[in-house]
Amino acid sequence: MKRASLSVFLCALILGCTSRDDLVVWKAELASPDGAWLATADTVQNGGPGNAEIHTTVFLQGRDKQVPRQEVFVIECQGPIPHPYTLDNVANAGGCVGLTMVWSAPNQLHLSYEEKPGNDVGLHVAKLANVEITAGSRNVSISR
Repeated sequence: MKRASLSVFLCALILGCTSRDDLVVWKAELASPDGAWLATADTVQNGGPGNAEIHTTVFLQGRDKQVPRQEVFVIECQGPIPHPYTLDNVANAGGCVGLTMVWSAPNQLHLSYEEKPGNDVGLHVAKLANVEITAGSRNVSISR
């Protein structure tokens, strides 16, 4: 009986912590100037043996829902994150890559991020429907 209770407890603990939303440490959203598109971004921090990672993802979705939410940009970083394992849009602003999103026109989304060792772009969709997505890094001066 004790062993069964422990198994149920461990399963509940593991399943309760596996939601992506539970791992988000920063998130933002930005509507296009004409309101037709919504860009959302979040940073997920996952820890533990063999699965520790921090990555920021940008999603794009048509407001009319004809274009479902899709990943258009993913960047990984080595960290650290200023306020780890907690959703904090102030301390963790921009994720660990200082991501910014700007609509330069109703169909042009520009993303910029800090260029640091360990920042690695894993996905960049250049165009989704009629929206062009550009991305570029900006240098960060590191003082010692």
